[in-house]
Formats: sequence, C-alpha cells, structure tokens
Amino acid sequence: MLAKNWKDRGHLKSAHKLVTSHLRLVAKIAMGYRGYGLPVSEMVSEGNIGLMKAVKKFEPEKGFRLATYAMWWIKASIQEYVLRSWSLVKMGTTTAQKKLFFNLKKIKNQLSATNSMGDLNDEHVKEISKRLNVKKDEVISMNRRLYGKEKSLNDPIKAGEDSGEWQDWVVDDKLDQELKFSQSQEFNQRKKLMNDSMDILNPREREILTARRLSEDIATLEDLSKKYKVSRERIRQIETKAFEKLQKAMLNAAKSN
Repeated sequence: MLAKNWKDRGHLKSAHKLVTSHLRLVAKIAMGYRGYGLPVSEMVSEGNIGLMKAVKKFEPEKGFRLATYAMWWIKASIQEYVLRSWSLVKMGTTTAQKKLFFNLKKIKNQLSATNSMGDLNDEHVKEISKRLNVKKDEVISMNRRLYGKEKSLNDPIKAGEDSGEWQDWVVDDKLDQELKFSQSQEFNQRKKLMNDSMDILNPREREILTARRLSEDIATLEDLSKKYKVSRERIRQIETKAFEKLQKAMLNAAKSN
C-alpha cells in the first residue's frame, strides 16, 4: 500500500516510511564494506542515496519485495563509492574488474594465497580465475593494483633495483575524458544532494543526527542528553525530527530530478 501510494500519487509520507523502514538494511550492507578502510558514515550516506533511488524506481506491481530490489541499488551505490575513493589510480568499472576488486581478498584468504610480497603463484591465479570467471591476466593485474594501494606512483618498485617506478606498471587505459567527467559529476551531484539536505537542519539537529545515525561510534541518548543538558526523550525527538526533515528534503530533490 505504501509503495502504491508513492508510485501512483507521489505521496511523500509513504515514501518516507518506505525509506525509514529499510535503514537497518543500509547500515548492515555498509558494515560489510568496512574492510576497505573508508568511513562507515560515508558508505551509509551513499547507501541511503541508493535506497532513495530504489524507492523512486520501485514498481510494486511486478511482485518483488522492496528490500530485495533495494539491496541491489544500495550495494551498487556503496561499491561505486568504494571504487572511486579507494583507488590511487582508476581500478576500472567493467564487470570483471568490479568482481575482482570486491572478491579477490576473500578468495586469497580462503586459499592462503599470498607470499611476503603479496604475489600470487600460477596455481592460485588459475583457481581465482576459475572461481570468478575472469581472465588470468586480469587477476594478476588487479592483485598488483590492490597490493600497491598505499604506494606513490613515483616510489621505486623495489629498493636498490633499477626496475623503474610504480607508474611504469600502471596500464594507460586512455580513458575517455567525457566518461571521467560524467563519473565525477555524478559523484559531486550525490554529495551535493546530501550536503544540501543537511543544510536545512539547524546546528543542534545536524550534530545529533550525525552522532546518532552517521557516525562509526554511535552516541547513546544518555551521552547526548548530558552534552545538551536535556532529557533522553528530548534527544530522541530531535533526532527523529531531524531525520524526517532530511529524508523529506532528499525525497523532494530525488523526485524533481
């Protein structure tokens, strides 16, 4: 009924309820990407944007559950954010590259497939290639890129060797400049949507909402009640009101796009 009211009549309260009822799903999915060293709050924000898109595009008459449909959008938004933020150089956005990026570490651990330099032997490359249905040279390439995450492109490959710099090993993909621009533009639009929506909150609302829903270490009602010298119930009311204002602003923005 909620999904139908939103789809057929553009009923914002119904859309709001659909979003709020799936926030735990966003948080759960975002926590699954903690291993990439990025702020959980940022991944939750990206996941929320994916959830908004799912609600906007959801077609209840097709018989699918919103949670099932939204999961794809949430994961896609978070994965795109991880790919954009994590890499020193472009990791690539093909299906094979994404599959490798998000599964290579897990499979390597399962196979105990690493030496002191992080390299893979031929047997492990073959097994990973088979499991993920990708080419062996793609496995090798992604492993090199992932292992060299924290290195500068101008660092020598090995100390004391005249084997060049890391940038000599980076494949020049001759990226289409329009594609690069569109990707950065989309990222900026998403960040602007969140930031603009946050701007409608007063400072106290913004601080409480961030502390309660967007921080890695979630503050308790008790902690915040002491900080702001109000009751725990008052903190809960401010949090709820701030979240409703934020969701309404984001839904309005999404609907107008």
